[in-house]
Amino acid sequence: MSARRATRPARRPRTDWGFILGNTLGLMTAIFVAATSLWPIYRSTEFVVLVVVAFALGALVAVPGAIFRWPAWVVGLVTIAVFLLAGVPLAIPGEAINRVFPSVQGLLDLLRATALSWKQLVTIVLPVGSYQALLVPALILVLLSTVAGLSIALRTRIGELAALPPAVLFIAGIGLGPTRAATPIESALGLFVVLLFWLLWLRWVRRHAIVRLVAQQSRRTIESAADRRLGAARGLVSAALVIAVAIAAGTVAAIALPASVPRDVLRARVQQPFDPRSYPSPLSAFRGYLEPGAADEALLEVRGLPTGGRIRIAALDSYDGIVYSVGSAAATSVSGSFTRLPDRLDQSGAGGEQVSLAVTVDGYNGIWVPGSGALERITFSGPTALARSDAFFYNDNIGTAAVLTGLTRGDRYTSVAVMPREPAALAALQPGAAILPVLDVVPDDLDQVLARYVRPGDPPGVQLQAMLAGLKTDGYISHGVGADEPVSRSGHGADRISQLFTDRPMLGDAEQYSVAAALLARRLGFPARVVVGFVPAASGGSGSVTVTGADISAWIEVQSADGRWVTIDPNPAVRDIPAKQPDKPAVVSRPQSVVPPAVPDTAEQRDAAPPERSIDDLPAALDPLLAFLLAAATVAGWTLLGLAVLAAPFLLIIAAKARRRRLRRSLTAPLDRIRGGWREFADNALDYGIDVPAGATRIEVAETVGGPAPMAFASVVDRAVFAPDRPGTVEADTVWASVAQLRAGLSAGKTRRTRLAALVSLRSLGRYAGGTSVLSAVRGKGGSAT
Repeated sequence: MSARRATRPARRPRTDWGFILGNTLGLMTAIFVAATSLWPIYRSTEFVVLVVVAFALGALVAVPGAIFRWPAWVVGLVTIAVFLLAGVPLAIPGEAINRVFPSVQGLLDLLRATALSWKQLVTIVLPVGSYQALLVPALILVLLSTVAGLSIALRTRIGELAALPPAVLFIAGIGLGPTRAATPIESALGLFVVLLFWLLWLRWVRRHAIVRLVAQQSRRTIESAADRRLGAARGLVSAALVIAVAIAAGTVAAIALPASVPRDVLRARVQQPFDPRSYPSPLSAFRGYLEPGAADEALLEVRGLPTGGRIRIAALDSYDGIVYSVGSAAATSVSGSFTRLPDRLDQSGAGGEQVSLAVTVDGYNGIWVPGSGALERITFSGPTALARSDAFFYNDNIGTAAVLTGLTRGDRYTSVAVMPREPAALAALQPGAAILPVLDVVPDDLDQVLARYVRPGDPPGVQLQAMLAGLKTDGYISHGVGADEPVSRSGHGADRISQLFTDRPMLGDAEQYSVAAALLARRLGFPARVVVGFVPAASGGSGSVTVTGADISAWIEVQSADGRWVTIDPNPAVRDIPAKQPDKPAVVSRPQSVVPPAVPDTAEQRDAAPPERSIDDLPAALDPLLAFLLAAATVAGWTLLGLAVLAAPFLLIIAAKARRRRLRRSLTAPLDRIRGGWREFADNALDYGIDVPAGATRIEVAETVGGPAPMAFASVVDRAVFAPDRPGTVEADTVWASVAQLRAGLSAGKTRRTRLAALVSLRSLGRYAGGTSVLSAVRGKGGSAT
C-alpha cells in the first residue's frame, strides 16, 4: 500500500453518531440561514413551519440512507414519497384534511404546482404568504437541499461538497425573490461564516482520523499534544482572519452597493402574462359612456363608497401623441408591469383611511376592475369567483387591476383598499422623483399656454395651482353628443389638444382636460398621469350607489416629493357656454406687381392603387403547425450540434483506430498483414486495460491476456513469421478473421461502460511514435513480439 493511500482518511462508520450529529447540526444551521433569502417572498408563519419540518423530514431520509447504505435510487424514491405525504399539509395547508392528511385535490394541486408554481412565483406581488400552492417551491428547495447535503456529508469522502446545497438554496432564494432586499450582504455573510465553521469542523475530524489511523499502523504517536493544540490554534486564527476579511469586504460592499440598488432577478426578466398594451386604452372609450343610449345605463352597484369618493378604472402614464395608455415599451414604465395578487398587500405605508367596497357588475364589461385607493385584498364571489381570481392581475405602482377573462354582468367582488389623504394645499407641493415614459410627441401650443398661465420664478406648487386655475377659468364642458350642445370633437391626440388650446371658447370634456393638465404638469416637472373612472353624483356612506355611464370622468394624479400621488380634478365647472368667437382675419398685403393666376392643380386620383409591397409590411404569420415544426427543428439542430461538439474528441479517437486497422489489413505483403493483425490484437488488449509489457514476446502477451485462443493465435503468428516459407494471402485472411474473434472475446462479459471506455482509450495510440510500434523493435524469448 502506498504512503498516500495509507494516510487517506478512512470513511466514517455509518454508526458514528457523533459524526452524524455534527454534520446534521452544521447543515441545519446552514439551511436555516440560507432559507432567509426566501423570507422576503413569503413572510408568513407557514413558511417558518415548512422550513423546520422539511429539514427534519429530509434528515430522516438522509441519515437512515447513510446508516443502512441505501442506493441513490432508493433515497430518491423515499424522498418523493415524503414529498407527496407531507407536501399538502406543509405547502397547501388549506387543502389538507384536518391540516394533517393530504386530500385528493391537494395531491393534484401539489403535482401541478411542482411544475407550474415556479413561474407563478415570479409573476406575483410579494409577499405571497401561503397563497394557493406557492409554498411548493420552498418545500422542494429545502427538502432536496437537506437530503442532498446530508447524504454528501455522511456518504462521500469529500464531505466539503455538502456546502453546495445550502449555497444553491440561498442563490435560488435570491433569484426567485424581489428586486430589492433589506439585508442582502448580511445574509450572505451569515451563510459564509456558518459554512466556514462547518468546513473547519470537517477538516478537524479528518485530521484526527488520519492521526489515529497512522498511529494504529505504526503503534506510535505521530504528533504530541502540544503540536495538536498548536494546529488547532492555527486553524482558529486562520478562521478568524478569514471571517474578519469577509466582514470587512461585506461592509465595503454594503456601502458601495446599498440595498436600494435593484437586483437583476428572475421576476425582472420573466415575460409577464398580462401586457396592458395589448388592450385598447380605457380613455379611448370615454365618449361611448355618454352616448344617449348608454348614459343612463346602470353599470355597477357599489356599497361602501365614501362621500365624494371616486371609482378608478385605470391609471395611464404613456402618451404617444395619439392616445394615453397603460404602460409603454420603455423599460422605465412602472405601469406596464402587472403581477398576480396573493392573499393581501401591505398598504400600511399609504397613510390613509381603509375603505371596503362591495361591487356588483351590471352593464359594465371589460378587463379593467373598478376600485378605489391602494388595494389591500380582493375577494370574488358567485359562480365565476374561481375563474376571476385565477385571472386577476394588479399593479401596485399605479393602483390598477385587471381580469384577463373580463368582467361581465353578475360578477361580484369585495375590495379592501386604503384611500390616501389629500394634501393641505397644492401650492406647497414639490415634484416627485418617479420616472415616466418620455413624451415623444406633444401639442404645438403647450409652452405658449403654460407661459399664459404661470409666472416664471414661482415655486412648482404655485405654478401647478395657477395652471389648473387657468384651465378651469378658460375651459367649458361640452361632450358634443347632445342636440343642444356645441360641437366638441372626441379624442385626445396632440392635434385635438392643440385645438382645445386654440379654440375660443376652450371647449372639451374630461377626456381632453385631463390629458391637457397631465401634459402641462409634466412640463412643470411634476410626474403626472391620467386616471379614468367614475365619480357618482350620489355617493356617500354605506348605502348602495348605482353607477351609470353619465358618471364617467377623468382626472390626474401628480407625485409629490414625499412619494405620494395626489388626486387633482382639472375639469372646469359645468356652466353656460358663450358663443364661438370669430377667427381673427389675417391681413394680407397686396404685391406691387401683377401676379398671374395660379395654375389649378390636377385632380388627385382618389383610389390610388396601393403599392405591391411596403417596407413596413409585416410578414404573414406562419401556420401554427409549421411554426412548431420549425421551432422543433431548430431546437433539435442546436442540440445535435452541441452533442457533436462534445463527442468530437471521442469520434476522432475512434476514427484514428479504424484508419489504423484499415491500413494494417490492406498492407501489400501477406507477412506484413499477419504482423499487423497481431499488433491489432495487442492494441485491443491494451485498450481493455490489460498491462502488456513492452518487451514481451507473443507467447508472454497471450499468457497475460489468458485463455487458449490467444495462445493458439500467438503460435500461428510465430510460425508464419519464423517459418522458412513465406505465408500467402489465405494465411493472412485467416489471421484477420481470428483477430475479429479475439476482439469479440475481449469484449465478452464486459459492461457497456467498459466497452465504451476501451473504444475511446488512448493507451494503444500512445504506444506508437512516428507510426512504428515499440513492440516491433524488441525481441524476446520465444520469438519476436511482433
